[in-house]
Amino acid sequence: MKIQKIKVMNFRNYDNLELSFNPCKNIIIGRNGSGKTNIVEAIYVLALTKSFRGTREDVIIKHDKELTRIEGEVKEKRKESFKVILDKNKKTVKKNNTVIKRISDYISNINVILFTSEDLKLIKDTPNTRRKLINVDLSQFSNEYLKYLTLYNKILKQRNMYLKTLYLNGNASKDYLDIITNQLVEYGLKVHKYRKEFINDISLYISDIYKNITGIDGLKLTYKSDYDKSKEDILKSYKRIVNSDMRNGQTSLGIHRDDYDFTLRNVYLKDFGSEGEKKNAIIAFKLSELELFKNKKGVIPILILDDLYSELDKVKINNILEFINDDIQTFITTTEISKLSKRIKEGSKIFKVKNGIVEEVTYEK
Repeated sequence: MKIQKIKVMNFRNYDNLELSFNPCKNIIIGRNGSGKTNIVEAIYVLALTKSFRGTREDVIIKHDKELTRIEGEVKEKRKESFKVILDKNKKTVKKNNTVIKRISDYISNINVILFTSEDLKLIKDTPNTRRKLINVDLSQFSNEYLKYLTLYNKILKQRNMYLKTLYLNGNASKDYLDIITNQLVEYGLKVHKYRKEFINDISLYISDIYKNITGIDGLKLTYKSDYDKSKEDILKSYKRIVNSDMRNGQTSLGIHRDDYDFTLRNVYLKDFGSEGEKKNAIIAFKLSELELFKNKKGVIPILILDDLYSELDKVKINNILEFINDDIQTFITTTEISKLSKRIKEGSKIFKVKNGIVEEVTYEK
């Protein structure tokens, strides 16, 4: 999968910008705040309709403008056009100039693996952060997953509201709560199935990749979920905690509490791993995703390496790049091109960003 061209209007610090990319390697250099990350962010938004920076969606619209538009030409088996239009009230997505009504039907057309310096904090961050990563990546594998997750979250919100109603009004019917809970479990089990399969698939690659990087064997990924049992047992668990849930006004059991652990030789990296071990584990995780896309979906995704040189030493960077060949279209952002090896720079298309101005430059040997 290659993105051949992107065109943005009113996106972050760009009024209008159109760029054509190398099918193999693209390097974007510039100082922090210059707008270099905005370019790869636009690619990400084109694929997933939202930013990876965790900001409100309307923040990506240029100041004092009403909307932003991102257009791109992507080639997998054939060339197709995609468009995301975002104003302060709605989002419109198009494929080959045809409006796609549901976002879940649009996502999974363009596959992107993003690796940022923030990802290196994944192991020591919260379960919510780890779930978000799985949700983003699984939604690219299957739009069905995103539909089930959306339905689960909708029912979860309804259940929490009704729990509060029951607590305040003792005469309210618990039959309706049973109906909602049954729906919650139905959708939750579907989400659980996708997540468990995803973690199991990643586990097929992660140990060997970690060993290739470090020479150490034994990295494992373990999925933890309240739904690792039958539907009947899950419903019984909800019955046991219903009074507690009513008092708290929220559902304390479900796939919205899922997590996964990284262990190295049966030791939890979150609690006992060194910084180096944690970073190498995340590198192995991301590279495992790359293998999973290729071998399971039959697609080579676009790879974005955003500002990793600020967090990783050259040895770790080289460990990543050893797994990247010319079949993978790669985007690398950095503040200093001198940090990149000669092998990376040769054959790359290089863009220099300064004060929101982008120009293509020639690599000088």
